[in-house]
Amino acid sequence: MTTPLSFPAELTASPVIAVVRAPHIADAPALCAALAEGGIHHVEFTFTTPDVTRHLAQAAASGAHVGIGTVLTRRQAELAIEAGARFLVTPGCRPEVAEAAHEAGLPAVLGALTPTEVAQAVDLGAAAVKIFPASGFGPRYLKELHGPYPDIPLVASGGVNAANAAEYLAHGALAVCAGTEVVPPTAVAEGNRDEITHRAAAFMDSLTR
Repeated sequence: MTTPLSFPAELTASPVIAVVRAPHIADAPALCAALAEGGIHHVEFTFTTPDVTRHLAQAAASGAHVGIGTVLTRRQAELAIEAGARFLVTPGCRPEVAEAAHEAGLPAVLGALTPTEVAQAVDLGAAAVKIFPASGFGPRYLKELHGPYPDIPLVASGGVNAANAAEYLAHGALAVCAGTEVVPPTAVAEGNRDEITHRAAAFMDSLTR
């Protein structure tokens, strides 16, 4: 099981989280396998997808490294943990979600934007802090945050794409979140494994250009 202490090391080794937002998921285990084939090994489903805990449970049972995002309440956190989530992600600082993750021994990636919110996320025990929406300030903002917070793992989310992901990593992001560029809702709903693998591989290739 992923723990709060091991999660930053896992992100260092595999610095992309695919964030799946789709009205329907055809086959969650196959989706995770397609992403892994393209080089992306962390998958974040979200509570904006109907029946998401069922998809999460299926993916977790297949051995995929899957978590869940847009977690807003303790009840959602508990449902995700029961379904087999290996990490929880919030859009902002959510103390009750952090508490549930801590009790379960799971890492929580808490959302923040300002320096004050970053400190709050750390105080709540975040394994990493998601800077969201990162596109509002750009890659250099993460470098600026590392001035007062040199050792806090930061994850860039929101507006990250193949054209700028490498720059976010170069400016201090431990990892980045890839969205519809890699997992477009139509391809997810249709179960188009080849397209998703191709998109994941292209995104990973952009990190080394």
